[in-house]
Amino acid sequence: MRALLAQSAAEVRMTIRRGETLLLTLAIPVLLEVFFSLAAVVRTPTAHRVDFIAPGVLALAVLSTSMVALSIATGFERSYGVLRRLHVTPLGRRRLVGAKIVGVVVTEAIQVVVIALVGLALGWRPHGGLPGGLVTALVLVLGSAGLAGIGLGLAGQLRAEVNLAASNGLYLVLLLVSGVVVPLRSLPSALGRVAVALPSGAMADAVHRVLGSGLAPSGADWLSLAVWALAAPLLAARTFRLD
Repeated sequence: MRALLAQSAAEVRMTIRRGETLLLTLAIPVLLEVFFSLAAVVRTPTAHRVDFIAPGVLALAVLSTSMVALSIATGFERSYGVLRRLHVTPLGRRRLVGAKIVGVVVTEAIQVVVIALVGLALGWRPHGGLPGGLVTALVLVLGSAGLAGIGLGLAGQLRAEVNLAASNGLYLVLLLVSGVVVPLRSLPSALGRVAVALPSGAMADAVHRVLGSGLAPSGADWLSLAVWALAAPLLAARTFRLD
C-alpha cells in the first residue's frame, strides 16, 4: 500500500508539473467552455448556450485526461524505459497501473470542479440535482475507463512520436463528432449513430441528457459505455508491451 500511495503521489505531481498536460487538461477545456458559451459559433438546443456547452466540456475534459494525456505520457515513459524499470521494482505491474488510475482520477476531479465553477460563473444551471450528479459521476467513470483503455492501447503498441500524433489526431476527430460542442442532431444521422457507439459520444450524450435536460441516459448510452469500459482496458492489458 505504501508503494502504491508513493507512486500515486508521484503521478499526480508529474501531471501537475507538465505544462503541456495542464494545457490539454485544463486550459483548452476552460477556453472552449468560455468561447463557445459566449460566441454564437454553433447552434445549441438550449436557450442559454452554457447549459449545453458546460456538460459537453466536462466530457471533453475526461477525453483529454483519460485518453490523450495518459496515452502520451505513458508512451514516452515506455520509450524511455521507465515502465520496464518500474515493472521490476517492488511496485510491480498492478500497483503501477493502480497509481496511473489514481493520477487520472485526481486530475479529473480537479477538472470537474474548475469547469463547473467556470460554468456557474457564466450562468450555467445544471439539471438533475443530487441524483443527476451521481449518475453523471458514474457516466464519467465509465467513459474514463473506456477512453483510458484506448489510450493505453495506443501507448503500448506505437512508438512515442507516432503515438503522440495519433492521440492528438484522434482527439481532434472525437472533439468534432462526439457531440461535445456540436450537437449530435446537427450531424448526419449515420454519423450520429456512430458517435454514440463510441465512448466519447455516449459519454457526452449521457451528460447532456442528465445535466442539460434532467433526463436519464439512453439505453444505447449505457450499453456503449459499459462495453467500452470493460473491453478497452482488457484489450490494452493483453496487448501492452513494456518495450
